[in-house]
Amino acid sequence: MIIQPTSLAALTWAGAAAGTTAQSWRIGTVLSARPLGLNPQGLLVLQVGAVTVETEIAGNQLPGQFQVRVLTLGSQPQLEVLLPGTSEPAFQQALRERLPQQNGYAPLLATLGALAKRPMLRQLPENLRTALAMLEHTIRTPADITRGEGLRQAILRSGLFFESQLAALPQLAPALAEEDWKSALLRLLGILDRGPSTPSMASRTDTPPPLLQRGLQSQARLPLPLLAEGASVNTMLDRLHGDVKAALARVEVAQLQAGALPAWIIEIPLQGDDGRDVLQLHLEFVAESTDGSHGWVLGFALNLPKLGPVQGELQLNEPRLSVRLWAERPQSAQRLERQFTALRHRLAASGILLDQLNCQVGVPQPSGRYSALLLQATA
Repeated sequence: MIIQPTSLAALTWAGAAAGTTAQSWRIGTVLSARPLGLNPQGLLVLQVGAVTVETEIAGNQLPGQFQVRVLTLGSQPQLEVLLPGTSEPAFQQALRERLPQQNGYAPLLATLGALAKRPMLRQLPENLRTALAMLEHTIRTPADITRGEGLRQAILRSGLFFESQLAALPQLAPALAEEDWKSALLRLLGILDRGPSTPSMASRTDTPPPLLQRGLQSQARLPLPLLAEGASVNTMLDRLHGDVKAALARVEVAQLQAGALPAWIIEIPLQGDDGRDVLQLHLEFVAESTDGSHGWVLGFALNLPKLGPVQGELQLNEPRLSVRLWAERPQSAQRLERQFTALRHRLAASGILLDQLNCQVGVPQPSGRYSALLLQATA
């Protein structure tokens, strides 16, 4: 069973994280816990180590005394209940191992950009240059994702579906080897692993929860990393090695979640003007139990240098569509609104009935739509 505290009953998490309590709340630490009862809001109150937390657990009975293992930290930490006679599921073990290693794609894209601009690229072995070229080949262009089929292919080649496509259609192996993001990361990591080892990231104590628990978040470009004058090729390769491992762990965390929920978080690297960006998508199948209707929700988050952070949510229940957009900068919201007339005409020509189309200034706070589902996972 996984517990995700929603708040601290007696302390604030920021205060606890800044004090001595944080010393015992580290990734992998096992703590004693016991239930204290329900609060007026119906949340279960637990004593975990020296901290009192509130959480939602429906239909589950906990013993009077048990142990928990810290899986992730952050504003809403995740704790795994360790009951006698139970073993850790392979899914939870894999997730716990990869979460401290993962990081967004922006650091890797910045490192690739810096490497491409330096003469040291010509000093790299041929197999490494080839692997770098194949990774860059998998980075999509805006022209790719602004077409329906292009966006579909970008999603399929995002790494999230790499193994499932290989298992279902082995004949796709040559195409996946050249076009799939995860395949390119694995190839590059295999070459880099044969070089000097890099420091592990497993000791991080600020591990965020998986993407589905965090919600959509636009990711800005990172500046190209600065290197000291006369820095060696190995210095850059050490950085690249760590960034590739972190990006691969990011893909695998998303894959581990994809099998348990009817929703996916998909990240697609994009080749932009004078740099690279990351498009984050939230794709979810929604079925209404009341009237039997069903449809899809597509959310996106993007941070472009000329527009700033932009988010959107499209709710499609054919033939009806609702579109909501958010832009952090007022001028960006105005630019988007100037495209509304053309968009309405295109949707009408496609037979789509537009129920809503608006753009608000400011971006919504990320919300973890699936945090409650983790509480129902059992060993």
